[in-house]
Amino acid sequence: MKEYYYDKLFNIQTIGKGVLNQITHYYPYEPTPYEALEILVEQYEVKSSDHFVDFGCGLGRLNFFIHYFYQAAVTGIEMNEIAYRKALHNRKLYTKKTNNSVETLQFKHCLAEQYEISEIDNRFYFFNPFSVHIFQYIVNQIMLSVEKAPREVDIILYYPSEDYVFYLENRTAFKQAQEVVVPGLYEKNNNERFLVYRLDY
Repeated sequence: MKEYYYDKLFNIQTIGKGVLNQITHYYPYEPTPYEALEILVEQYEVKSSDHFVDFGCGLGRLNFFIHYFYQAAVTGIEMNEIAYRKALHNRKLYTKKTNNSVETLQFKHCLAEQYEISEIDNRFYFFNPFSVHIFQYIVNQIMLSVEKAPREVDIILYYPSEDYVFYLENRTAFKQAQEVVVPGLYEKNNNERFLVYRLDY
């Protein structure tokens, strides 16, 4: 099973639903299936120069996957203290297994709204971590950041929320650049896909 294979490869523990969030507008943690991540990176180009921000990173599955295979910088944002501490523990375990520098693999314990978008952040990942109201605020912050430091940025949605999609397509300058479906899962549930929205400067 891929869940166990990759967790063992990275020397981490991300299997399970994690912990429930008690704050309104924030949803329970659920990791992106490794099977889906495999399909994503087969079709979506990830560069070592990229800097990913994973909103609602939970235990850090996406973070370790991207960092291990592409050495790209990844910052995980997690508001739940228990999940955050588990992600930090995973990072310690990961350092024992990999020769990759972990300086570019960071986790921050804060609300998504409190994270200050860096001018080097260019890939933003969302697996429905919170309500569309928070999403709108984050997207606005991303667009303001691009105004200050022009660059191409992508928003990657897994299991895309209709509210997220409607907002991006009708209220922002982001344009859909790519759709990646997960074979075997998409046929049963057409939400099993990634949508990539791009903002060109």
